[in-house]
Amino acid sequence: MRILLWHVHGSWTTAFVQGPHTYVVPVTGDRGPDGLGRARTFDWPDSVVELPPERLRDAGADLVVLQRPHEFGLARRWLGLRPGVDVPAVYLEHNAPGGPVPDTRHPAAGRPGLTVVHVTHFNRLMWDCGATPTTVIEHGIVDPGPLWTGRLARAAVVVNEPLRRGRTTGTDLLPYFSEAAPLDVFGMGTDGLAGRLGIPAERCRSHELVQSALHREMAERRVYLHPVRWTSLGLSLLEAMHLGMPVVALATTEVCEAVPARAGVVSNRIELLHDAVREFVADPARARETGRAARAAALARYGLPRFLDDWDRLIKEVTR
Repeated sequence: MRILLWHVHGSWTTAFVQGPHTYVVPVTGDRGPDGLGRARTFDWPDSVVELPPERLRDAGADLVVLQRPHEFGLARRWLGLRPGVDVPAVYLEHNAPGGPVPDTRHPAAGRPGLTVVHVTHFNRLMWDCGATPTTVIEHGIVDPGPLWTGRLARAAVVVNEPLRRGRTTGTDLLPYFSEAAPLDVFGMGTDGLAGRLGIPAERCRSHELVQSALHREMAERRVYLHPVRWTSLGLSLLEAMHLGMPVVALATTEVCEAVPARAGVVSNRIELLHDAVREFVADPARARETGRAARAAALARYGLPRFLDDWDRLIKEVTR
């Protein structure tokens, strides 16, 4: 198949393009949000081809994977085709709904010829997609390997733009957790985080790394902390489990499904999570054992072969 999709979510797309198809990603001169082209910090195969908008119409597409509402219009302008009408299409929804959650209407609801693909069962439950068919294809991870060493008695946190996103990503909880263990916060827009939160610099370090370096740095930390209140299931959480890291996480959205009891501590009682972080940091042997269980659970549920098989089945259905 020849599949058109925009480069929106680098980590998810890295898994998706490992399949057997040709993947066409638009590229613009400024490599802006609608034309990022091929990834520069992820390892993508040669089957990912970047084309400028003016060449897309002649390139053809067997399937369009939409991820943002305005891509309906982009597809019509750049391809001359209506997704779901003139060309097979699915709408991939990465996120949990915002706003008045029980009643949030999905932007693809009511559109003909589409299937909305959710990445978690929680998201499918919470979005109102009306009569539009929906399905769930859970995340798949390109396995970074069992890299955990736990050499550093610190907790790793991965979040982009924690100050802007605030309570959504649990940024306000970081001062409390920094009392249980020193934190290393990885992600874009983390510079100056400790000062803004009033945490001593040694108790909260910021790191903005390219993807190729992130996993090894995460794996040097003793435990992975996931203080997120309301997002979809974070790929960084699943990557930490693949690395062999024990997990301490809020019991929100899909986390309870993803992290079994043997893989870490999941709760909405922050005192319990605080103690769990401290105990994992103080007990490397327990951290190692729990991390091994986390890796086994992640490979079983979020392995790349299952993910690609699920997508191939859906692609065959919608392009039949």
